[in-house]
Amino acid sequence: MTHTRVAAWLAVLALAVGLASCASLPSMAGLADAPAARTNPAITTGKGRMDKKKAADLLARRWAKATPDMKALAVLEEAATGVPLVAGNKVTLLFDGPATMKEMMSAASNAKTSINLETYIFDQDEIGLQFADILIDKQKQGVTVNVLYDSVGTLATPKEFFERMKQAGIAMVAFNPVNPAARVGKWELNNRDHRKLMVVDGKVAFTGGINISSTYANSSFFRSKRKPDTTDSTKVGWRDTHIKIEGPAVASLQYHFIEGWVNQAAGELPEREYFPPLAPVGDKIVRVLATDPERESEIYKAFMLSIQEAKKSVHITSAYFVPDRQFVEALSAAARRGVDVRLVLPGVTDHGLVFHAGRAFYDELLRNGVKIHQLQVAILHAKTAVIDGTWSTVGSANIDRRSFLHNYELNVVVLDTGFGTDMESAFAEDLRDSKEITLEQWRKRPWADRLKEWAARLTEYWI
Repeated sequence: MTHTRVAAWLAVLALAVGLASCASLPSMAGLADAPAARTNPAITTGKGRMDKKKAADLLARRWAKATPDMKALAVLEEAATGVPLVAGNKVTLLFDGPATMKEMMSAASNAKTSINLETYIFDQDEIGLQFADILIDKQKQGVTVNVLYDSVGTLATPKEFFERMKQAGIAMVAFNPVNPAARVGKWELNNRDHRKLMVVDGKVAFTGGINISSTYANSSFFRSKRKPDTTDSTKVGWRDTHIKIEGPAVASLQYHFIEGWVNQAAGELPEREYFPPLAPVGDKIVRVLATDPERESEIYKAFMLSIQEAKKSVHITSAYFVPDRQFVEALSAAARRGVDVRLVLPGVTDHGLVFHAGRAFYDELLRNGVKIHQLQVAILHAKTAVIDGTWSTVGSANIDRRSFLHNYELNVVVLDTGFGTDMESAFAEDLRDSKEITLEQWRKRPWADRLKEWAARLTEYWI
């Protein structure tokens, strides 16, 4: 998010403050204590819901090395979110912009029938123009291309950029236009589409935290022995995480794109086979959680349950961290019962308001044994977590009220020890490039910083 975009975003939010709802996050009291509805979580495949016995056998094999409570957590999570697990997937971790854009552009270039793209930011810069050119070329080749972009996230992007794609035949929809006259119906300026999703041919999908922007053109030196030249800010990359998914779960992601399109009253999508048969291509079991202001904060519930049920470790990487009271208490309670709770949070940021608001919670978290590390060598934009080495999530949702209550967000939960090992490795790399903040150090910070933190926290609560 550039400084120009931040200024524009805050200007819009100044208008939106009066429109913000008084919605609150759901109470988690008693959810983890509720009796499980069934002994095994439901599992779906490309052919429908799996037989109970087969599902139990599959889980026994896949979770043989997991903690004994993993099945119980999966059942609780399903009861809380109403979303079943999906088996038979291949999930590939992608780090930072260069690797992710390479994979996404390659997939788009090889599309045969359709490309559905949903993004918060779509910049008219080197990366954005390359991506747009690929989409235009594929549309000319007969591939159906549909693009859903957020109107606030793209506020700084010239209209001509989108008009060029539209003139090429691409179906373009601006999500919740800033101008109330731009689309007939309810004006929902405070509700933004923060999802990042691309589905190609209904067979491969990409999602996570990365937007279509040259902001991500430089790597964050992730898994690199090189050290960044911090004297040149233009060479400091952004640290982010995306995933590539193949297999039956792609149908769930495709469904959520189409649902978002339909809810914008954007008309019928061009006819294509958006839901081809999807055979198992891997062994990963996932849960796709897509939330919006009308739903029940399923991403928040899944996060909270996993923290409450954690036995060994809670490792969270969060770009914008402004937790509510329940979240702070869950992290603190986990640390007090001996769980290794570590947070990788920004050391530098592109969003000062959220940065200072999140720091207002540091004292309480540190007092309770939560360890806080600030990433030093990159701008942190990732939204990931790995708990007990088995429950992992990668997505678009930040740990703040805006993501959990007001935005349209998308996170994928992966229940797998192998994937968890990869996530733990990534987390260890983040720790390597971070500085731990101790309670003693924190309490010595200037009073001016403390005032900024509490003022920002109050402001962030209302927006």
